[in-house]
Amino acid sequence: MMHLLSTMYLIALMGLAAHRMHLLSALLCLEGLMLVTYIAMSLCPNYLILAAYVFPIFLLSMSACEAALGLALMVATYRSQGDDNLMTLNLLQC
Repeated sequence: MMHLLSTMYLIALMGLAAHRMHLLSALLCLEGLMLVTYIAMSLCPNYLILAAYVFPIFLLSMSACEAALGLALMVATYRSQGDDNLMTLNLLQC
């Protein structure tokens, strides 16, 4: 099972490295990374520690907040620039 999770994590990480052009594809790859991390934490709890049950729920709520902020950033970028390219977010570019 851990081999499958590590393969899924590597695929999402390679997708994040390969699809750096558009913000939406980068956000989807980040959500895949967070989902694999959540599944790994849910499948391997330590029964003696209460935080092992609380931390996956905390991670899932932080992932939802990250998705909401990412989509808000994408909407704001699309309204101001007209596209969702990541190159438009570079503030140091002249």
